[in-house]
Amino acid sequence: MKSSEFASDPFWDHDQLFPAGQFVGPPPLILGHRGSPREAPENTLVSLRRALDVGLDGIEYDLRACAGGELVLLHDATLERTTDSHGELGKRNLASLMGVDAGGWHSRNHRGEPLPLLDEALELALLDGRPAMHMIEIKERGLLQTLLGRLEDIGPRVDLRIASFDGEELARLPANSPMGMLLADQVDDRVISQLAEHRFGALGVGPGGWNHEAWQRLPRGLERWAWSIDSPADLLRVCDGEFTGFNTNEPHRALAARALKRLVPDLKEWPLEVPHLLVIPEGLSAEDRERGEWFGRWNSSVSFSNPLPVPIEVRLGFFSRGGAFDVEGLPHAATVSVGETLQIPFRLDGGSRSPGPDPLIGAAISWQGNLWPGQGNLAAGGRLLLDAPLVRERRVWAEPLTARLTLLAESAGDRPASVILRRTGQRLSLRIEHTGGLEGAVLVGRLGQSVQRGAPGVELILPGGFDDCPAGLPFSVGIEGLQDGVLRQRRWAGGLPTGLGHGSPGRLLPPREA
Repeated sequence: MKSSEFASDPFWDHDQLFPAGQFVGPPPLILGHRGSPREAPENTLVSLRRALDVGLDGIEYDLRACAGGELVLLHDATLERTTDSHGELGKRNLASLMGVDAGGWHSRNHRGEPLPLLDEALELALLDGRPAMHMIEIKERGLLQTLLGRLEDIGPRVDLRIASFDGEELARLPANSPMGMLLADQVDDRVISQLAEHRFGALGVGPGGWNHEAWQRLPRGLERWAWSIDSPADLLRVCDGEFTGFNTNEPHRALAARALKRLVPDLKEWPLEVPHLLVIPEGLSAEDRERGEWFGRWNSSVSFSNPLPVPIEVRLGFFSRGGAFDVEGLPHAATVSVGETLQIPFRLDGGSRSPGPDPLIGAAISWQGNLWPGQGNLAAGGRLLLDAPLVRERRVWAEPLTARLTLLAESAGDRPASVILRRTGQRLSLRIEHTGGLEGAVLVGRLGQSVQRGAPGVELILPGGFDDCPAGLPFSVGIEGLQDGVLRQRRWAGGLPTGLGHGSPGRLLPPREA
């Protein structure tokens, strides 16, 4: 089966798979992280509208100021990553930004999409005309007063939260201003101290950054939010009832998770279990290398467990978000009894030259009848589309031995490039060995959510307890530099640059047992 065979099948259309609105409502609130960035270019009006069109409760977006002080939606300090222009936004006047294309980098369908102004974003509402929730992340110090002044000028339009990782900047909010949300990677003593000192109304934490013990120390009445929640396991966790809301890059999956938790409040495990796919470029044949080094052949299986108290019909299928694949064993259709688990073997062959979005396994489920007798029409039949990513992962062990990390050849004719990894205690040293011909080469290292740059290398610090954590940490390394005057990047795995579209990071694992 080719990965495109489901493209014309309306049963696999996300927009048609949430007809039973009685079981997809809040809480928690679900906001689109920079809109719906997998379907449209991040922080643009088309992306924000798409997030609201699919049924989310609101939108999250990033705010910066251009040279004249006008407020513009942009995540990075510079324009290169998400526009066809270059340079620092803060040094460009508004007039010079009018012709900037903020959509062509994402896809040809979005060429010419402009950089939005704050005023334009604040006009967006839910499909029925009700105000949408807006989470505005201020990305630079000194922006808050400008934002508050603009909100005062245009008057109240939306329910909003003003979010920042900079607690000192956020503390400038007056008592009667829109609620401030402190952002953090995780709940720790520093965060709890800031909350106690400044009395912020909300806290937003990253994936996995919460724990029960820390929750007990948070101030009463504090809104609890999470940001960039995408994995099936994390989505089920934040839909457990402890969170006011969260933002996500996977709107459809998030809506499905919220629906499932309302249908089955005790559900702890995502019904669809898929494998991680190990990528080993060193083991590829010369013929396979010609197809790209982010490539593999995998024989594995997917399992699906019926989470509902009635029999269901399920159709399992494969979706590609990039690259070329051949699949055997899918699609597969079956009736699944109450409590039954299906185990479906499949074979996958394919990949790409560069790390990109991982493919998905989808499970379209449908059922008939009232799930909970005596509760009226609650979920009296319906259907949902669940999915899970087939994460492609490269691995290395943090052992007290020197290791060579060979970087991917991401274009035909790329010269060999490599990085030397050395561990000393809790320090991880990364140094460029061969630049692959890139001029002005800078090493980029990622460990967890932290990214560092340096020439000729960087040092990363392993967290306490790392050697006792079998799952290890997300890890990647790359080299940035110029080739024929054009900025290029060579990578060991995905996850660089951080954000969507660049594949999953590799994995740094604790030392192997002797």
